[in-house]
Amino acid sequence: MNHNFLDLVEARMPRDPASPLLETEDGSTWSYGRVMALSARLAHALAAAGATRGDRVAAQVEKTPNALALYLACLRGGFVYLPLNTAYQPAEVAYFLGDAAPAVFVCRPESRDALDPAIREARIRAVFTLDAAHGGTLIDAADSQPDEHPVAQAGADDLAVIIYTSGTTGRSKGAMLSHGNLSSNGLALVEAWQFGATDVLLHQLPLFHVHGLFVANHCVLLSGARMLFHRKFDAKVALASLARATVMMGVPTYYVRLLAEPGFDRAAASGVRLFISGSAPLLLETFREFEDRIGQRILERYGMSESGMITSNPLNGERRGGTVGSPLPGNEVRVAGADDRALPAGETGAIQIRGANVFHGYWRMPEKTREEFTADGWFRTGDVGVFDADGYLSIVGRAKDLIISGGYNVYPKEIELELDVLPGVVESAVVGVPHPDFGEAVVAVVVLAKGAMLDEAATIAGLRTRLANYKVPKRVHVVDDLPRNAMGKVQKAELRKRYGG
Repeated sequence: MNHNFLDLVEARMPRDPASPLLETEDGSTWSYGRVMALSARLAHALAAAGATRGDRVAAQVEKTPNALALYLACLRGGFVYLPLNTAYQPAEVAYFLGDAAPAVFVCRPESRDALDPAIREARIRAVFTLDAAHGGTLIDAADSQPDEHPVAQAGADDLAVIIYTSGTTGRSKGAMLSHGNLSSNGLALVEAWQFGATDVLLHQLPLFHVHGLFVANHCVLLSGARMLFHRKFDAKVALASLARATVMMGVPTYYVRLLAEPGFDRAAASGVRLFISGSAPLLLETFREFEDRIGQRILERYGMSESGMITSNPLNGERRGGTVGSPLPGNEVRVAGADDRALPAGETGAIQIRGANVFHGYWRMPEKTREEFTADGWFRTGDVGVFDADGYLSIVGRAKDLIISGGYNVYPKEIELELDVLPGVVESAVVGVPHPDFGEAVVAVVVLAKGAMLDEAATIAGLRTRLANYKVPKRVHVVDDLPRNAMGKVQKAELRKRYGG
């Protein structure tokens, strides 16, 4: 039996290859057959460039139908797909290329020259470009290739994708996801949210993120549905598109901005059966305002790069604001104490998970992998939560100071390392504070050497050349000393309280 995730997708596709899979903002429609044929040509092109089974194919490209086909091409050819955030700067990309050692790298034409030092340092065999339209050297290479390519044989535990997730030490970790992980989680979501062939998903999420690449695409691909495929979120465009959609997925920021649109009312949303939110905490005030305005409750769920989706509020049943629901089919979740034993409902502890969706470890980091799993095989998520008496999980904190801004994970240490090397900076601390649009905003607090000065605007501008924009602090505050406890540890809770207003 072939456990390749794409084999499962092809088994569940519409019988008619002309059935629409996606529609772009310019109104062009891509059928299932067209996307799958392109994925076959791309798989041939990657193989011709020297990629072999198990090789990594890294991609930092814009969201287009071609980019989706590239992901499917990697599955088809037995390659390991490695998506990279388009906001990453060359210094950040250099780390990923050096760590993952991909055989092929696909980038935007306009980024090629700036990335050349990183490409040469990583000794990548083949480099292609993919532009924001329907061009690039990768498309040129694929145009002469056959429209058919068999789906590579794969076991359930064979590696399919590496998703990099930041670490508290500043070093990103590559979460290794298998074909079995993708299949089990995709099927669980289709079942939980009852996706069917008549559904139309409003897809406005990026393709380098688990939410957009896996959750959104997989629900559509495994149900024979279709999607309105937008390159990015725009509240006015989204509002105009809702009339043709049955499901919308988004991060909390999307819903905040939709609610700011005067035309977003019950009539505008009447054809949408389900609004789903994730990737960041949904403020209770947003949940309530949405229900008051639209007459529906947003369905909030919980997931992470290492596992895909873990829990979900029910499709049919009470959706409780401030919670992320109950474990999805095939998932086990426990809230554990310091001894890794499950705590009863009502007690707060570390969230741990187990199931076919949970990843196989971190790329080239066996010791870190062992640290993150308990002796009885549960993965330590790093999140802190509590179950209520009815089995609904609430996330109450993050043990590792993770900041989630606009749906993207930001780990303070990475930014602190950049701040600490600036002239005059003695030390720094980075925290997340509540933000009505992004959920959390990144804020930096620095201590300067005697007589040193810091230009806040210039500092922020400089960081933008080194870090993805969502990681850049919105404010940089200067203080005489950082608050510390008796052990000398910086009290970030105090900083969050101080600057949260």
